[in-house]
Amino acid sequence: MRQCLSTLLALTLSAAIAPALAAPKGEHGNSGHKGGGQNYSDDAVRIDPRGPSIDIGQVRIILGDNRELIGPVKGLPPGIQKNLARGKPLPPGIAKRFDSRLLGKLPRYDGYEWQQVGTDVVLVAIATGLIYEVLHNVLD
Repeated sequence: MRQCLSTLLALTLSAAIAPALAAPKGEHGNSGHKGGGQNYSDDAVRIDPRGPSIDIGQVRIILGDNRELIGPVKGLPPGIQKNLARGKPLPPGIAKRFDSRLLGKLPRYDGYEWQQVGTDVVLVAIATGLIYEVLHNVLD
């Protein structure tokens, strides 16, 4: 009887967990960047159930069309550059806020804000300070 109950419990749990395990991984997969067996171009609309969908192409166009609103751009040291990744906290003191005129043109996402980090642009969760998206070298 005990073995039957254990087997039933195991089957119930596996049936409940199986859909979550079978769901496709996000675009960043296990590699931390654009993996998971899916191919995305840099300008693709990125969809993630835990955050906003971002039209990377639109953001790039807006930034390119408004270069005069962006201050001087200076690259980051390699050690800090390497730590700019989705899901990691934004290192303190390295981000600059964009001019309010530029922020008014960029897409807005509740709970997130755009910031400049060297030649990169990041979308940061305001509440946690975690990086949601990184646009590498978009300000080169």
